Amino acid sequence: MINPPVRPMLAAAADRIPPGMLYEPKWDGWRCLAFVDEATVQLWSRRGTEITGDFPELVAACRDQLPGRCVLDGEIVMLDGDRLEYSRLARRHGAGPMAASLARELPATFVAFDLLALDDHDCRPVPQAQRRELLEQVLADVAPPLALTPATTDLATAQHWFDVFERHGLDGVIAKPLTQPYREGSRSMVKVKHRRTADVVVGGFRWDRNASSDHPALGSLLLGAWTDEDELHFLGVTSGFPQAQRVELGRTLGDLVVEPGSVAHREHPWHRSRADRTRLPDLHGSRQRTLEQVRLIDPLLSCEVSFDALHPDPAGVRLRSNASFVRWRPDKPPEACRLDEIDHGWGEGLSGGLQHWLNEPTTMEESP
Repeated sequence: MINPPVRPMLAAAADRIPPGMLYEPKWDGWRCLAFVDEATVQLWSRRGTEITGDFPELVAACRDQLPGRCVLDGEIVMLDGDRLEYSRLARRHGAGPMAASLARELPATFVAFDLLALDDHDCRPVPQAQRRELLEQVLADVAPPLALTPATTDLATAQHWFDVFERHGLDGVIAKPLTQPYREGSRSMVKVKHRRTADVVVGGFRWDRNASSDHPALGSLLLGAWTDEDELHFLGVTSGFPQAQRVELGRTLGDLVVEPGSVAHREHPWHRSRADRTRLPDLHGSRQRTLEQVRLIDPLLSCEVSFDALHPDPAGVRLRSNASFVRWRPDKPPEACRLDEIDHGWGEGLSGGLQHWLNEPTTMEESP
């Protein structure tokens, strides 16, 4: 048997799905390696942290449903109806004595997509196509909360999956070379993710964690878009500017700050008094030092950003992860950056829905 921790095989980004590979969904959750040795089950994260105690329902399912000794690579996901809800996973981490009750309230699913060991055999040197066949045999009779990821060798099917995944909260498609062994820590797979652009309003910013009065470097921009009710809906942030540009932007945006307590601050579309009407950013931040708190600015600037996905939110929608800054839009007035103009990609969904599709996964033999 292989002993934990093990560095999982990773994927390099690509713009299109390559031909001639094994294709799987790119699940939006937490990477997890499950080590099963008779009655003992250990769950380990991508970064080599044991998370066994956080998911008692998955430990019990692995112990009861899997062969006596095996090591699986997969993803822990949260299903909410017909969508994945990544944000719910955060409540499961480090739950301690609350883990059992959270397992009932927010049950997780483990979706397996690779086999690293079976009984006394190390499967990592085995080609991907054969590992998939063995994985299908090992998981032939599993039931929720365990699942086998669907897979296909047909490029047209993979492209169709890519087109319909976004509605269900999946990231895109993973492509794996059929003859490749399992390479720990290597970006030997290919990931193709959804990417779109949007014109948004800059309504505020956060200082860099090392900012000072002499070095007012920008940390991130706070992004929004106007709704039909003329509320500025907070979408998320963009960051990652070069150091020289962050200092320049810090000085420029610092001149646009509306000071707390001022009339301009009370009239700002992200003032706390509007919390019941639209989604607002956290106006206090996670740190205590003044320069690291959020600053609101007059919403006079527009920019274009690229993003991977929009997720539903109790107050509307939000960016799944940080957006990437593309360019400033001095030619576009901020009031023209509308929420209903952003392409969220929630078109056609999977036939039968996500739950049905996951419970009856495609095998390589069934691929067109």
